Amino acid sequence: MANASTDLDNAEAQRQLNNNNTRLASSSGHWETEVTSSKLFECSRIKALAEERDAVQKKTFTKWVNSHLARVSCRIADLYNDLRDGYMLTRLLEVLSGEMLPRPTRGRMRIHCLENVDKALQFLKEQRVHLENVGSHDIVDGNHRLTLGLIWTIILRFQIQGIKIECDDNRETRSAKDALLLWCQMKTPKLNINLYGLAFNALIHRHRPDLIEFHKLIRSNATHNLQQAFNIAEQNLGLTKLLDPEDVNTENPDEKSIITYVVSYYHYFSKMKALRVEGKRVGKVLDSAIDGQKMIDRYEALASELLEWIEKTIGIISNQKFANSLTGVQQQLQAFTTYCTIEKPIKFQEKGNLEVLLFTIQSKLRANNQKPYVPHEGKLISDINKAWERLEKAEHERGVALRQELIRQEKLELLAQRFDHKTTMRQAWLNENQRLVSQDNFGYDLPAVEAAMKKHEAIEADISSYEERIGVVVELAGEMETEGYYDIRRISARKENILGQWSLLKELVVGRKARLEKNLALQKTFQDMVYMIDWMEDMQVRQVLCHAFDTSLIKTCILSAVPCSLFSLLPRLPAL
Repeated sequence: MANASTDLDNAEAQRQLNNNNTRLASSSGHWETEVTSSKLFECSRIKALAEERDAVQKKTFTKWVNSHLARVSCRIADLYNDLRDGYMLTRLLEVLSGEMLPRPTRGRMRIHCLENVDKALQFLKEQRVHLENVGSHDIVDGNHRLTLGLIWTIILRFQIQGIKIECDDNRETRSAKDALLLWCQMKTPKLNINLYGLAFNALIHRHRPDLIEFHKLIRSNATHNLQQAFNIAEQNLGLTKLLDPEDVNTENPDEKSIITYVVSYYHYFSKMKALRVEGKRVGKVLDSAIDGQKMIDRYEALASELLEWIEKTIGIISNQKFANSLTGVQQQLQAFTTYCTIEKPIKFQEKGNLEVLLFTIQSKLRANNQKPYVPHEGKLISDINKAWERLEKAEHERGVALRQELIRQEKLELLAQRFDHKTTMRQAWLNENQRLVSQDNFGYDLPAVEAAMKKHEAIEADISSYEERIGVVVELAGEMETEGYYDIRRISARKENILGQWSLLKELVVGRKARLEKNLALQKTFQDMVYMIDWMEDMQVRQVLCHAFDTSLIKTCILSAVPCSLFSLLPRLPAL
């Protein structure tokens, strides 16, 4: 059937060619060259028209296939190539028939493609679709004419075969092409159906007069009229734009392509009419019970809203992640208190109203002898009560956890205040002692230096006893770090500063003591020198008083009287 349908369009041209051949055979010999040229021209012309027709059909059928494959999120780019593996062909037949075909065989080999296409063709045969001279190998090989014929056969079977229009005069029924043409004529009685530029606009205007101002169309501007009709059908009716204006506004438009496009209009408007009739019928049935249904819908909506709020609130208050600061936790506690005193009571009242509404619905249904209403699973009053119990449990746990966290944050804040107070005092003490030990005012004599040494020893003892207080600061910082205090960086920085100042102070103390010890040793040396000078002056006085004694005797006396420790200083003394 596919082969016959594709060859039918060339029958007339072929007959003309045969007639020309007959005339050529009876013509005289001197016309033979001219007739041969004419025959070649006609053959090329017929071939060009056939190729042009095939191109239009390919474009139209490709868009038609994609309009149905879009339901299953599939798409083809080339009609001849993309149907060769049989997968897209199977999906297309499933969409059109609403039935499940045998699962395609996996694999990309030719034998797999043949098997898949054969499954699709076998399904068509089961649907009583006659396929003549079409085999699976023709589709797998990408035969253009047979592929187009197969798609046209599918269109006839699933889109056009069911179209039947009853005539008003003799009640005769027509089908397929005649029925579709009759439908168009019935919808556009005052218009020549061959005027395609106005015909498509007339079809749309008949069913949707709000989309097209038909009286403003210009009959001679066919291309503009077609473009307008195609765009409106695509944008407002959702009909795929299978044709372009130049495909229709031509001397010999392709009949199959136009039928394929027009049938989409037929199905859309027929479905729209059926839906309108069905809507009126259903509306009459629902009018008697509209009030009860509204109440049921309201119950469903309120129950869903309340359950959604409960689940959302449980998710929020079950989150045990609190702000890591006293101010943040206080704000969270304030928000929780607001929820308990303002938000929750309103929802509790809604819960009571929901129970009253369900009781009212049941009472009205019983009064009308209607089937009792049973809420959907999960929206029963018992389900709402269970959800409310879970909410109260989560609320209790949230309150306990918040208060515990508040106590912990208050403790940390007190520790931080204590730490700041102690570090402030320690800083002042360290600064003062650093200032003291940085001064080398030891005095200029031995008693002053000895007094400075004793004072330094007192400072050193005081500093040594202060180390325990520095340790308290370190302990406080460690405790806050363990508890995760939010401002631990500042605490650690102050702790490190105190420890650094403490280390510097100890270094200054050690350095000062070393300098003080050197100064003390030097002062003692100066003291010994003073004693030596005094002794020598005393000896000079004695020499004056005892000039009569023998020089050797004086030297002996001197040598016996001078301490041994002073002999080392004699070379440095000036000559007396």
